[in-house]
Amino acid sequence: MQDKPLESDHSGLVDVRNGTRIFDSATEPALPFTSLRMLKLVSLVLLTLQNAVLILVMHHVRTREGPMFMATSAVIVSELFKLLTALAVIFYCEADRNIKKFIWHLQENIVNQPMDCLKVSVPSLIYIMQNNLLYVALTNLDAATFQVTYQLKILTTALFSVIMLNKHLSKEQWASLVVLFTGVALVQLQPDNKPHKATSSEVEHNPLVGLAAVLISCLMSGFAGVYFEKILKGTKQSIWLRNVQLSVLGVVIGAITMLVKDGEKLWAKGFFYGYDYLVFIVILLNSFGGLLVAVVVKYADNILKGFATSAAIIVSCVASIYIFDFQLSLQFTTGALLVIVSVYIYSKFVPALLNKAEVITDKKSVQKI
Repeated sequence: MQDKPLESDHSGLVDVRNGTRIFDSATEPALPFTSLRMLKLVSLVLLTLQNAVLILVMHHVRTREGPMFMATSAVIVSELFKLLTALAVIFYCEADRNIKKFIWHLQENIVNQPMDCLKVSVPSLIYIMQNNLLYVALTNLDAATFQVTYQLKILTTALFSVIMLNKHLSKEQWASLVVLFTGVALVQLQPDNKPHKATSSEVEHNPLVGLAAVLISCLMSGFAGVYFEKILKGTKQSIWLRNVQLSVLGVVIGAITMLVKDGEKLWAKGFFYGYDYLVFIVILLNSFGGLLVAVVVKYADNILKGFATSAAIIVSCVASIYIFDFQLSLQFTTGALLVIVSVYIYSKFVPALLNKAEVITDKKSVQKI
């Protein structure tokens, strides 16, 4: 479940973390109105499904009966998928499908620049920790509560962007962040939000542990995304080379994490213990979700992205009622509606870029897929 900071609409590239329009795309060929409308519709459906299905399936595989897979191993497999995807794109698009050029390209930009890789190790470490925490959160929270609470990543990313990158938010966006925090607080302060003792056929869960995992994950998501954006500015490496660095380091850090946390279980039961097709679906959705979103929203505006996020919250809530016997309360419904409204407002009221220099600087404002 990764944040997608750079997405493009028909009027320019947009940083979806803070809604900043990056550059004007007037030079891009325009699509016919009918095709553009169809692309927007497809984008809305795919974005909503991506946001909702991943959370629902991940919650299911973490709370069902039967052998439980190691979250640390799933994070490693996800990083391997991302690594292979990035290498494939580099081979076909940057190395012109030439093996010698491909190897030279990687050696010149990665192997021969160890200090550059060291800088990337910071967000790589944070991403691994964040992804492990998401599994902890979805083990201890229902899917609907997690979906609402995880929107706090908008708040943390906005704050880190303002502090570290001097980003500018509109007054409406600042107001929406207050509404967002209020909505999440209402959801988390429900009177029935208490630890649940599991029966023999259930996985025990503790909402306080889940809440702590989400909050820490949101902080990590915001900081890592903005830190990575800061690294990308002014560097010659492409986003795909950066993703190779992130994924290679992620596999190494993930392996160390797995040995420390699940070493005994790993040696006793094996790396793929508890895996089935649903676990692989979760891993694939988590791995390629960012790439999917980046592709399908090329001609979808930032408002649509916010609408899709809001729709995903509704889908998660409705699905949780029928699949996980989730019970809607007035307090949860009020909090969820506040979050939905805040996401829409944050996406709609985008401040204009201050000057042309900011356009050029922010053109590389992208994040790990």
